[in-house]
Amino acid sequence: MKNRCPKCQSTNLIKRGFRYTEKRGKIQRYSCKNCGLRFIINDGFKKMRNNPQKITLCLDLFYRGISTRKIQEHLRAFYPHNSSNVSIYKWIVRYSKMISQFTDNLKLKVGYELQIDEMEFNRRKSHNKKLGNEKNWFIDSIDKSTKFIVSSEYFKSRGQKEIIEVLNKAKKKTKNQIKRVTTDGYTAYENTIRSSFGLVQKNKYFGVQHNKVNASKGDGFNYTIERLHNSVRQRTQSFRGFHGSIESANSIMKGWEIYYNFITKHQTLKRCPYELATDLKLNSENRWLELIRLAITN
Repeated sequence: MKNRCPKCQSTNLIKRGFRYTEKRGKIQRYSCKNCGLRFIINDGFKKMRNNPQKITLCLDLFYRGISTRKIQEHLRAFYPHNSSNVSIYKWIVRYSKMISQFTDNLKLKVGYELQIDEMEFNRRKSHNKKLGNEKNWFIDSIDKSTKFIVSSEYFKSRGQKEIIEVLNKAKKKTKNQIKRVTTDGYTAYENTIRSSFGLVQKNKYFGVQHNKVNASKGDGFNYTIERLHNSVRQRTQSFRGFHGSIESANSIMKGWEIYYNFITKHQTLKRCPYELATDLKLNSENRWLELIRLAITN
């Protein structure tokens, strides 16, 4: 995608020297031949006081299981200009949200079965620990074939409205590829699936089949999504109540979805889920950085 002038949107640009910064080094400056504006391209790190490699390093370490305070100790040991754990937390929230706005609009190539489930979380009501915690829910859906997390959201409750929001996003991203939706025995699923996908009725084959798997009745388990939730629990047990904000909790969980789909290889697939579910080609070893730049230019 060609660079554009932020004022007149022209692509008739020429390079016009550099801007020298203390922390990010030399940055190319451009001049618009139509309106004369001199500017630098927003690569996702405009006005940031730290370089992109350092910021994306922190994102990667966090989603690989390192706390923000431990990351701060790492920076203190290896980087002269240290960053606080609060800054690291803000980077995680900011860039997880930025990337998700790009990845949520990718066209998907998935199998015929979608599994959906929910997880319970305890989140601080505010930054003040004395106010206690409240019960929240992480609702997500995964394609059984590619192991790609299709849609997910973090909510205060798990009513029909919240489940429908997740299912509608899954329907929008998968079009007519899904033929069966598998859930546990929670009674709210039937009406929500009917509302989002439609259900197969008698000999009328519109909509999808609803496959209920009730473990308490000996039906077995939805292994694909249960294994995913085991990984989520393992990582989120040290999140310390998401610091009291429902918005930042959702952004952090969006970042975990990005990490699962685009950054780390699935043990069974021997590749990242996005390689099977999308046409996206990521060529850099630093996929966080590449995704940020794609999010800015698309």
